This record gives sequence, C-alpha cells and structure tokens, in this order.
Amino acid sequence: MSVKAVDGNVMDHATRLAQQHAPEVQPYGHLVRLPIGLSEAVCRESVQSLNQLLADTITLRDLYKKHHWQALGPTFYQLHVLFDKHAGKQSVLVDAMAERIQMLGGVCLAMAADIAETTLIPRAPKGRDAAPVQIARLLHAHELVLKEARAMARLAAARGDDGTNDLIVSDVIRANEMQVWFLSAHVVDMPRMRAE
Repeated sequence: MSVKAVDGNVMDHATRLAQQHAPEVQPYGHLVRLPIGLSEAVCRESVQSLNQLLADTITLRDLYKKHHWQALGPTFYQLHVLFDKHAGKQSVLVDAMAERIQMLGGVCLAMAADIAETTLIPRAPKGRDAAPVQIARLLHAHELVLKEARAMARLAAARGDDGTNDLIVSDVIRANEMQVWFLSAHVVDMPRMRAE
C-alpha cells in the first residue's frame, strides 16, 4: 500500500494542521449558561470557590508526588506507597472538581503556573526533606483544604447548589479526613521495634 502525498508532501500537510491558532472559545472567568436550574450568580460563586479548592487540591496532590519520589529512611517503603496512593485519590478529586466547574458553565484552572499563583498552600522547597517534615507539610496542606472545603460546602448549601455541596462533603472532606488519619498515625512518638 502506498501513501499518496497531499499537496506534495504528507509532512507539509500535517504541519499545517498542527499549527492552527484561534481565539479562546470561553475566557477564564466567563460562564456559559447551562439549563441546570441554578442562577448565574450561584454558578459563578460556586465556580470561583471550586477553582480555589481545585488549585489547592492539585497542589496537595503534587506535594504527595514530590514526597513519594523523595521519601527516604526506615519507613521508606511504607511512605513511598502511602504517598502514591494518596496522590492517586487526590487526582480523582481533581478530576471531579474540574468536571463540576464545567457542569456549572465555568472554566477550570488547569496549568501549573495558574495553580501556583492561586493556591493557598505554601510552596515546598525543591530539595528533599526528612519524613517527619514531609508528613507535617502534608498535614498542614490537608488542614487548609479541609477548612476551606467546609466553608465552601456551607456556602454551596445556603445557595441551593446541592451538587457542589455533595461533591465537597461526600468526596473532598471525607477523603481528606481519611488521609489525615493515615498520615497522623506516622507521627506517633513510640518505639519502632518493641513495646516496653
């Protein structure tokens, strides 16, 4: 089977298609009204709240991946596996929040630079930290996410945005509380090898 050239050369044709440019179809901060039974004001407020929570959840997920890759010490294997599992769950939450923002007619944050300038979670150093410092940093990030999630859930409920409230309460809060519990078990001060 032979490949026929389009306008002389297949690669020329592919290159032209790959270099297309057009204006944005929906600028960030603008809503597209969808028939979901919520006012534009309610959708706008929920989109703004969810984008903040999304930025912080993406940052938390990335902290987990950083610590997963940089874990070391006597509990290396356990923390390496735990951090990766928690990062995976945070990725599921990221996807659910981004999709909810789209359902409300908004545009979700998606690029690292936008996340970095929006997140409330302090930036971690580039280098590697000891496991207790990694865990402390993750616990602090979870606390920030949980405080804002609870406030946002109450506001969504007061506005009648049951879908956003349900996502935040049923998924975001419960998952983060569970992860705090698991992390906290690693900072108990007790002997590692034998009970006395």
